[in-house]
This record gives sequence, structure tokens and C-alpha cells, in this order.
Amino acid sequence: MELTGVIETIIYKNESNGYTIALLETESVETTIVGYLPFIVKGDNIKVQGKMVNHPDYGEQLKVDTFEKIMPETLDALEKYLGSGSIKGVGPSTAKKIVKKFKTETIDVMRSEPERLAEIKGITSVKAKEICESFIESWDLWQIVEFLEKFGIGTQSAQSIYKKLGPDTINQIKSDPYILEEIGIKVDFAQIDKMAIEIGIERNSLRRVGMGIIHGLNLATYNGHSCVLKSNLIDYVVALLGVSEEDVESGLKDMQAKEKIMLEEREEITTVDGKTEMTNQIWVYLENFYRAEMNIAQRINGLQNSTNTKKINDLNKIIKKVIDIEPSEKQREALDIINNNNVSIITGGPGTGKTTIIKTVINIYKSLGKKTVLCAPTGRAAKRMTEATGEEAKTLHRLLEIGKTVEEKPNPNMNVSPIDADVVIIDEMSMVDLFLMNYVLNGIFKGTKLVLVGDIDQLPSVGPGNVLQDLIESKKVPYIALNKIFRQAAKSKIIVNSHKVNEGINFIGEINQEEDTIDDFEFISDSNTKNLQERILDLYKIDVQVITPTKKGELGTKTLNKLIQDKINPEDTKKNEKKFGDIIFREGDKIMQTKNNYDIEWYKENLQKENGIEYGSGVFNGEMGIITQINSYEGTITINFEDGKMANYAYSDLEQLEHAYAITVHKSQGSEFETVIMPILNAAQMLLTRNVLYTGMTRAKKKLIIMGNEGIIEYMINNVNSKKRNSGLKCKL
Repeated sequence: MELTGVIETIIYKNESNGYTIALLETESVETTIVGYLPFIVKGDNIKVQGKMVNHPDYGEQLKVDTFEKIMPETLDALEKYLGSGSIKGVGPSTAKKIVKKFKTETIDVMRSEPERLAEIKGITSVKAKEICESFIESWDLWQIVEFLEKFGIGTQSAQSIYKKLGPDTINQIKSDPYILEEIGIKVDFAQIDKMAIEIGIERNSLRRVGMGIIHGLNLATYNGHSCVLKSNLIDYVVALLGVSEEDVESGLKDMQAKEKIMLEEREEITTVDGKTEMTNQIWVYLENFYRAEMNIAQRINGLQNSTNTKKINDLNKIIKKVIDIEPSEKQREALDIINNNNVSIITGGPGTGKTTIIKTVINIYKSLGKKTVLCAPTGRAAKRMTEATGEEAKTLHRLLEIGKTVEEKPNPNMNVSPIDADVVIIDEMSMVDLFLMNYVLNGIFKGTKLVLVGDIDQLPSVGPGNVLQDLIESKKVPYIALNKIFRQAAKSKIIVNSHKVNEGINFIGEINQEEDTIDDFEFISDSNTKNLQERILDLYKIDVQVITPTKKGELGTKTLNKLIQDKINPEDTKKNEKKFGDIIFREGDKIMQTKNNYDIEWYKENLQKENGIEYGSGVFNGEMGIITQINSYEGTITINFEDGKMANYAYSDLEQLEHAYAITVHKSQGSEFETVIMPILNAAQMLLTRNVLYTGMTRAKKKLIIMGNEGIIEYMINNVNSKKRNSGLKCKL
């Protein structure tokens, strides 16, 4: 069915992807239309094609397949369109004046002669320019949608493409569709490639083959790799594009000449037909990944080889002054390693004394009038560090004053805010990825001591690389692995059983056999999904955190968040709410920020500041809070974060938020919670690993309840096949 009419009302709009429910007014009837309609606003004239469907709750609707925005054909319709609010600076009164003055010339004036609008009383030349720029942008946007749809690229991608390429989007894509891959838009490569072939790009052209290579490398980096074996990459691109190996070799040379990629030859141990031998392997990198690895290696070696100006000659004497208890042999060894080296690594599981070492280092250097800076990769990890040491810890992003450009296009050579410190201690190092480590080292002066603290058995960083492991395996950075559980910690079944898991020992059946232990661990054996859901709901309280390996399924975060919300914070006429896609955000909900937002402004109480309020910007991935207000008039949601920050989110920013009654193990990393419930049943095989189980268990502070299937837990304990990440940092070091 095809309908042409005016958008009378926008009932719902998902600002992140353009999914819209609206009323379309035609000459004879109003019709509810649903579909991806980005850039459409009230008052727009559109032609839609689709089919009528019968929604069980909302009745008959037109499900839109394609749409086209058209300019109004009568002066009355044009006036209504201009005054609808879609054009910045034009209301009904101004629209009436513009149409009365220019009549049928109105659109031409607004597109080509903006200065003529200033002929109307009340419109300055500056305002005339703003009005016309807004009109042209609106015009451009719908043309982009129409253009992309011809190539099977959904309307939901049009918004992000326009943000990257601007007003000249269509011409840029027409001349080179592969620009969409270059700017990092997650559009299906096959769609881009089809568009390129249709406009006449040769199948074996260097441009096509080169972008096939870039696409393959991009996919690898999304999976945590920093490089790809050349032979594997060639096989992938041959299959992807249907070209010859010779074509791909030519493409590699061209990309290398343009410094888009880097090749590195390494001598490595390989196994062929059961025989182990040394062979030369060639690895391919995106240029910025190679430079990041090289920069880390050079700076680590530079720091390590510089004069140890912070070395303390009478360390024993000072240790006795600053701590009451004699350090253990391993702790003493760790303090010696830190003292004797400019860069050092301390690893160990829970209860092995990492925090004691950090506090001792702080006290040692404080007693000498030296400055120690504490930091961690996430807000929650920094907060934990502050609570454990009594000293302020910052996130690495705040410490280095890193802006959002680092995520859009990481630049290894980017200048960061220099770190003013004698000693820098970074906690939760397993979470630090390749580029973040690169920026840290860009901010550290020679002569500064760098102490890296982490748990090597936890999950690797979300971003690319395997920095902590590479540093250890290179043997270029002295390190110590703390493996003794201290007596007080040994009373905790959480800690004891976490270490058992790490050693490949099944804790089930032995939980209640230890004497003189704290009753902080419980295992509930049940393989019935509905029973486990009911158990979770019975046990859930405000200080409880549900942690699960997966987002999907009946025990995944999406389902559990809905069930817990319905119980803990149900629909209430006294509470405002906002529906966003499939999610309902409600006042009182517990939520989490899911990506770094450097721009969002916040305020918090701070009696040391003028007026007792501190202002700032930036909320980062993993930060949690409570929705305190939903203002439908202003279109905002106010969130009170755990560290006291208050921030107002526009409805268009809601795709950055999700409920946090239940979170994944990956999202929990770097955090600690009073009580953790961890349901474990079926999940994707790659999530059922020892380090996923271990990481989830070590998030619990005072109580851990694991529930689920014993066989699956045993499988996880035995499954040490964590996904290997391709990296060249160890070799470069």
C-alpha cells in the first residue's frame, strides 16, 4: 500500500535508530504508521510504502518498508510544514510571514538566497542564515535516507552516517562507497561492496581489495586482536571478494605504501604435522595498532633503563616506621622489586595482600615527601581503590584528561596531560587495553616509578590487546605473583573457593567442610530455569547484585532485569516512566552507563567548592546510578550516580543506558558488591570458561550465592581455553 500525507503526531521515536510510531493524515483518514523513519518530524509531508498489519494491542497499522519525504505542494501545506517546529527559529507566525512574502518562490529562496529572508521584519541576517541552514540540513537528511535505501542500507544507519560525513554525504558515498568502512560505520560490508560494484568500481581494483583488507583487520580488532597472520588474512579477503591471492598481495603492498597497514616478520615456534620448529611468520596490523604496540615497548624500555632516581637505600628502616606488622616474605619481595625497578608488576588473586602492598608503598613515599598517584581504568575500580587505601584514586581517563576523540580514532601519538607524580600505581591492570596503556605511557616522565597491579587470571580487557600478560611474558618487566592467602582472608569461603576454581579444583561438595570459616558462600543446585528465576526474585534486595555470564536467555541480563524491575520497582501512578524501544525506564530504577560519554554535564555536592557545588563533564562505561526524575515536558531523565554525580540525560541519549539489577560478568569487572547472586545454566560456549566464573566470583565482598547446574560449573572450571589474542607487544618488548 502507498500513502501520501502529513505527519500529524509523533507517538514514539527511538532517537538512536529512528524507529518511529506516528499518525499520518491523508486527505480522507488518519493512519498509524510504524517503521524506521529517521529525521521525520511533525508537519513533514511524506510518501510511504508498506503493508497493513493488525497489532494485538494497537489495532491496524501500516508497517513502513520505504518512505520518501516530499516538499508541500500548496502554500497552506508549505506554511504548515515551516511552522511545525522542524526548522530551527521558525514558528507558525514566522512561517506565515515567509510564505506570504515569497509565495511559490519560498523553497528556492531558502535553498539559494537566504539573505532575502532578512527582508521580513523581525528576521536579522544572522537569523536568516540559521533558518536556511536548518532547512537545507532537513532537506539533505531525507535525500541521504532515500539514496542509501537504494543500496539496501537501512534508514537506521543514515543518522550516524550523516553525523560523520556532513552535508556532502551523498557525493562522497557516490564517488567512493568504501568511505563507510573507513569512517567506522557498522554497515554490512557486503552492502557497501555491492554499492561499489554497481557504480562501476572494478572487482580487483586496489581500492576494493584494500578496503577488503581493512575490513578483515577491523573485524579482528573487534575481537581483541591487534594483528592478523598474513596467510589467514589473504584467505579471508580472497573468500570475501572473490579475487585472486595475487590481487590481495597487490592490495597489501598498496595499503602498506599508503601507511594504512604495517607488516611485521617474527620468528616464532610453530607446530606442523606434530613437529615443533622455528619459522618466520608475517603479521599484518592496522597502522595505529602497530604504532601503539611499538610506542608501549619503547617507552617501557625507556623507563626501565633510565636512572632509578626514586630508589630508597634504607628501605628496611622506613618499612618498620610506616607499618606495624612485619610484611610476609612475598610482600617483602614485592616491595624490593618496586624499589629496585622503575617499572614493576604485582599480580595475585583476592586475599593475597595486593592492597597491603599498595598502602605500604603510599606510606613509604609519603614519609619521604614524595607524591604517589593512584588510578584505575574504570570509575568503580577507582572508587574501590580509594575505599581500600584511604587515598584519592582517579580513572585513567580523568587523570590523563582524555577526550572522546581517542575512541573515534585512536591516535598513538596523541598528547595527554602529563602525570605529576613520583610514583604512579595502576590497579586492575587486566582491564587496561592497548591504546589506554599507550596513553598512560605518553603521560609518564622518565624517573617516575610505575607500579602495575592486577589479577592475571581475570578476563582480558574489553578493548584490543592483552597488555598485562604480554608485559609479564616478555620477562622485560620484573613481576611477582602473590599466591599465599592470608589467614584472615582464608576464613572466607568466597576467597578460598575462588582460588580453587583458579587451580582447576571443583568446590561443589566441599563448601561446608572447612572449619573456622565465615559463612559467606552458598551453592544452590537447580537446573530448572523458572525455579532459578523465582529464587533470584526471593533473594533480591537493594544491596544485591545479580551477575550472569550472558545477556541472552531466561537467565541473561535482559530477562532478569525485566523480572527484577517488575518486583522491586513496578509500575506506579506516582512514578514517571519513559519507554525506549523494548525497555521501560522508571523513576527509582537502577541503571548503568554502557559507553564513555565525555560531553554529558554533571554536578555534585562539594563543600570545598564555591556555593558548595562542583561541576564537571563525562560519565563513563560501567558507572551505576538511580533514576531520580523523569521529566516528560523537558524530555530528560535525571540520574544520581554512586559517587554523588547528578546528570540529566536527554531522551536521545537513552541508548547509552541499561538496567543494572542484573549485569554481565564482563561489565562487573573492576567492581565489588556486598552480595552477589550468580546464576549459571546454559550460555554460549565461549562464555563458559574458568576466567568468566573466577571473575564473577571475585566480585562478591560479603556474600556469594551461586545457583545452577553442577555439570556446567564443572565444565567452566575445566575450560581454560580462553580465546587467544593475537598481539606483537611481547615480541617488541
